[in-house]
Amino acid sequence: MGQMRFIVSPPQCITEEVLQFTYMSGMDRTPWVVHAEADEGELVLERDVSDSGSVTVPWYVEGHGLLALSTGTLAERWEPYHLPLELARGTINVLRTQLYEWELIGLTVPDAVLRMLKDALLKFSWAVVQQDSGDGVAAQEALQIALDGSQHLAAAYSEQLIAVRRRATGRLPSLLGGALSSSEMDDATARSFLAAFNMAMVPVYWRDVEAAEGSFDWSACDRQIQWCREHGLQICMGPLLQPDGRGLPDWIYLWDDDFDTLVFSAGQFVDAVVNRYRGKVDLWHCAARVNTSQVLNFSEEEKLRLVAGIVCRVKGLDPDHSSMIGIDQPWGEYQGRRAVDLSPIHFADALIRARLDFKAIFLEMNFGCFTGGTLLRSEIDVNRFLDDWSLLGLPLAVGLSLPSSDGTDPRARQKIDLPAGSWSLDAQQAWVARLVPLILAKPGIQAVVWNQFEDSQPHEFPHGGLLTSQGQAKPAIHTLAALQAGLINPRPTL
Repeated sequence: MGQMRFIVSPPQCITEEVLQFTYMSGMDRTPWVVHAEADEGELVLERDVSDSGSVTVPWYVEGHGLLALSTGTLAERWEPYHLPLELARGTINVLRTQLYEWELIGLTVPDAVLRMLKDALLKFSWAVVQQDSGDGVAAQEALQIALDGSQHLAAAYSEQLIAVRRRATGRLPSLLGGALSSSEMDDATARSFLAAFNMAMVPVYWRDVEAAEGSFDWSACDRQIQWCREHGLQICMGPLLQPDGRGLPDWIYLWDDDFDTLVFSAGQFVDAVVNRYRGKVDLWHCAARVNTSQVLNFSEEEKLRLVAGIVCRVKGLDPDHSSMIGIDQPWGEYQGRRAVDLSPIHFADALIRARLDFKAIFLEMNFGCFTGGTLLRSEIDVNRFLDDWSLLGLPLAVGLSLPSSDGTDPRARQKIDLPAGSWSLDAQQAWVARLVPLILAKPGIQAVVWNQFEDSQPHEFPHGGLLTSQGQAKPAIHTLAALQAGLINPRPTL
């Protein structure tokens, strides 16, 4: 068994979030299962292997909030590392590497970024000199400056690359979409949705449509499809299968241990949906959250067979329209807590190698939420991550949500404790303004979808909507509306 120890300064930085969500990974960034505990001001990580690797920790940085930050590659040793120092080293290295790579493709780097990088290196040097004192202030300051520089560099990349794409094509061929809730929208809500989005994700939860086996209720879906068509929106329907408590009908649990019967029942439902809405839908979302599902006792191979069967059924019934598959928590943080056979990217790769005819991968990133969500990352980390996924050779669609408060949300299905002071309406808007343009700027991205539109309806993630529980528009939706107005092309296609 391998062990790594880290001195944490101040010791109270070892929070419950740090212990629960810290993980290690190798060169391929696939998380390893680790056990983390606090021991007299030290963070102790234990794992089954002794290989060198990087450590990813939820870490608070002034002005940036709680981010998942990573060290460089560290060798196992008895002497403890200084955690703030190693996080600063890793963050500065990522900034330097990304700056160099973007300079090679012709990016004009702002002088402010170069100045911040220099300042971060000076602070880091001072932190190295005084590391034996146990004072992590200089390392923390180096971290903050490096993240400031990363933020400015990512903004320059977004602005310049979007300008290049518009000069080349006269438009930005991207979809900006939102997931509809099951209830009917009033006029004000509908105007907000249409101002922000040119695509709608129409949910078709098996649990709602076929609550009793063999009895279908299409009223909500019919109403939403008609509304989208009347307003000229691109329509993505799905997920056709979401194997969790929200997506599965109660009666299906009778077949929890009978894979073949469940596959048959799921296939019958998919057939019913596609036959009813064929010709009215532009894109099918075949399956969501299968890679993370623990509701049904299926192996990784059975999960792959389940998704493959749905993709083949959709293609057979509606060959004229494209489909995509969803990958939940695509960084794979959950692998740091439980062993799985396939990482998210390997799960998607296995489906691609099976030569299934789907046209895109939907990466679901519900940032800022922990259990069931994705740890928040810096803009440059998001960029590097999307570059890795683009190597699979398929277009990518990104599903996002970000909380606007850290308070209790009684309508949220997932009861997640967010760190106090970590989120606000302004913080949500600021992250939207930085992340969405960055994602849209990348050539391999075909769509960005906001996963949760309203907080007034029962929803998945606390405070993750663009409208408050009272139906009022949050500042973030105005940012998305401004981005939508700048996309130019009103009906791009995936």
